[in-house]
Amino acid sequence: MSKNKYDKGRLNLPFVGICTFGKYPYVQDWENINADVAVLGAPFDFGSQFRSGARMGPRGIREASTLFSFGHAGAYDHEDDIVYLSDDTTRIVDIGDADIIHTDTIKSHANIEFAVKKILAAKAIPVVLGGDHSVNIPCVNAFEDQEPIHIVQIDAHLDFVDERHGVRYGHGNPMRRASEKKHVIGMTQIGIRNVGSTAREGYVEAKKRGSEIYSVRQFRKIGLKEMLNKIPSNIRYYLTIDIDAFDPSIAAGTGTPSHGGFYYYEILELIDGLSKQGNIVGLDLVEVAPDYDLTNSTSTLAAQLLLNVIGRILYNR
Repeated sequence: MSKNKYDKGRLNLPFVGICTFGKYPYVQDWENINADVAVLGAPFDFGSQFRSGARMGPRGIREASTLFSFGHAGAYDHEDDIVYLSDDTTRIVDIGDADIIHTDTIKSHANIEFAVKKILAAKAIPVVLGGDHSVNIPCVNAFEDQEPIHIVQIDAHLDFVDERHGVRYGHGNPMRRASEKKHVIGMTQIGIRNVGSTAREGYVEAKKRGSEIYSVRQFRKIGLKEMLNKIPSNIRYYLTIDIDAFDPSIAAGTGTPSHGGFYYYEILELIDGLSKQGNIVGLDLVEVAPDYDLTNSTSTLAAQLLLNVIGRILYNR
């Protein structure tokens, strides 16, 4: 019988053991994060305006990610002829969740920001599992003492509302809040579409502040290469991925689904291109609400995308 890399160590099947992201090691001591990538859960959904449930996103994504727990053999992609996420080139840890204070947005966001800063202090790339899209606000705030970042948002909605009835830190506000930060030097918003995104004044204000906005149809019309050309290169990117950027046919488990969305490889290839033309220094994936998808395909999509994205970030850096 032929030998392979799985012959050493535990087989460690997906349904065996403790459920961390990708079954990577759990680090409880945030003063000792020794990794290239640190995964953080942000189970906060008090900013939702419609269907809640994204607080269960981190658990759903972690559970789904065990299917892709490649172990020490890594993940071979025969199209690229590359082994991603092999244990001799990959240091990924799961540091658990930020502490969430029920009904208190300010304290909960502060706890998320604190956790992301601990990851950055360890020189690791933060990968944050939402949670609704408001968790992006403390994530971006955590970069305030870092070098400037360009935000690439992949989303069905513009999320550029300034204030509604006193609400400034909900899931419709994150890109507006980010645009106010000195360390955010630009923004590319991709996938924005249909009714229910943002009022016209939001688009006007976003463009006035230098944002470039593209719908799914515009993305497909110009193609991947031209889309990448329109995004500044050789800079630091922060990615924020709302699962509702994807079509509901493959991502039904979200609070605000929007038809006419992306499919898996469109986004993976976009992010792969970004990782080659710049430096992805952090990302969040938000708005997975597992209870609206009994097939668990939304959580599986999120987990598969994240693991493939992490693999490409580490390989292309």
